[in-house]
Amino acid sequence: MPRSDVLCGLDMGSGRVTCVLARPAQDGDGVQVLAGAAAPCRGLKGGVVVNIAETARSVSIAIEEAEAAAKVEVKDVVLGVRGAHLQSFNNRGAINIARTDKEITAEDVQNVIENAKAVPISSDREILHVVPQGYALDRQRGVPNPVGMEASLLEVEVHIVTASGTHLSNIIKSVNKAGFSVGESVYNLLAVGDLAVTPEEKELGCLLIDLGGQTISLGIYSEGFLRYSKELPLGSDFITRDLAYGLRTSLTTAQSIKERHGVALSGLLNGEQDGEIAFVGVDGRTPHKIRTKTLLDYIQPRIEQIFSVVAKDLQASNHSDLVAPSGAVLTGGGALLKGMAEAASELLEMPVRIGNPHRDTLRGREDLQTLPYAAALGLLLSSGQGRTGEGGEGGARKGGWRRRLSVLFQDVF
Repeated sequence: MPRSDVLCGLDMGSGRVTCVLARPAQDGDGVQVLAGAAAPCRGLKGGVVVNIAETARSVSIAIEEAEAAAKVEVKDVVLGVRGAHLQSFNNRGAINIARTDKEITAEDVQNVIENAKAVPISSDREILHVVPQGYALDRQRGVPNPVGMEASLLEVEVHIVTASGTHLSNIIKSVNKAGFSVGESVYNLLAVGDLAVTPEEKELGCLLIDLGGQTISLGIYSEGFLRYSKELPLGSDFITRDLAYGLRTSLTTAQSIKERHGVALSGLLNGEQDGEIAFVGVDGRTPHKIRTKTLLDYIQPRIEQIFSVVAKDLQASNHSDLVAPSGAVLTGGGALLKGMAEAASELLEMPVRIGNPHRDTLRGREDLQTLPYAAALGLLLSSGQGRTGEGGEGGARKGGWRRRLSVLFQDVF
């Protein structure tokens, strides 16, 4: 099966592994989406590996299902990471241009970025990304690309994302154990932001909320650049857990009830919609019933808590004034709950829209251009963009039946 030009975006979510396969578009602009698949993962918790064997098994299931659908084989993956082990901050760098001609070169730009990333960090952390936020020439700010211009002093502002070295290594080991190599590691928020937030929103000022199962990724954009990012240990799975406890049923049943009947706002219910829901208890046999309206007693308090935490972090960031013009973009699997954008708008007191992953650069499978696949799609478009960072480590890749046998014997021994 052909595999040399196949791209794989692998989203290691809170408790789920999602992948999308694609090829570069023939015209060189964007990608042709081929297939996608997802698998639940008990080895992941909040984006952190707690069981390498379980995580490797889920990675193998998801990618091989997509491979079979597209009739291709994957070599490398673009790995998307998230979770509370990620931390970020802003920094500045500066260099003097001592040459006679004073003309800024690409090497000068790389040198000033290296200067900006030369900050002390603890030995257990590593730099994942250094994202330029804009340059200044002789104290004049607002220069997006200084190459070819002249100055005596070149400065840069950057957003630095760091990861726990051990947690990142465990994620990469899980992918390697499944039989794949990691070509590049990317912070999910950056990938989703490139796909879900428009250039106009980034320029005017915008809050990105990627609502995952067990974590929320926040990003604040202004003047075209990412100014702030944060991982919060809260997500939509908490709603599912509240329903499971409150209704005394299984997590699987609670998830189904939430997806089919749950709403985020009481105003979305009317008399016709307020019917009875039949389900079984945690033992899988005892029948129960609940009215649709009663679900709000379990769902609404958690939604209020989620966006209260988001609002508090926004205020603490000292960047809240930057998001006023455009409001917020809500994405991630948690945004699928009916009325979630309206609830977010009411609780955050700002306009909120759903950030569906649609771009002209995405071709092919429109059925995969949905919120659950947003991060994996964004990873495909982020691949090779050249963000300054440490990247990922590779690993030998085994193909077809040899790969599956390798995973099997690793689990046995």
